[in-house]
Amino acid sequence: MIIKKFKPGDWVKIKGDNNSQKMEVVRYVSKKDPLMGTINNNTFVECVHYRYGERFTRTVHQNRLLKLIESGGIYQS
Repeated sequence: MIIKKFKPGDWVKIKGDNNSQKMEVVRYVSKKDPLMGTINNNTFVECVHYRYGERFTRTVHQNRLLKLIESGGIYQS
């Protein structure tokens, strides 16, 4: 059984990429492995980030993400 590393609302960034956007975790998604035909339920995370007021979503494996301490990317006051 694979452990979920993040919960919805966590702020993450892609490991090793200094230019990557800060993203917010939305949910875990099911993704089918094309080689084995199995479905992975607890490994892929759907994240959202905003650029110039436009919303972008991205599905990333949880091991490629790094949890950020600071939060509130677009909700800064």
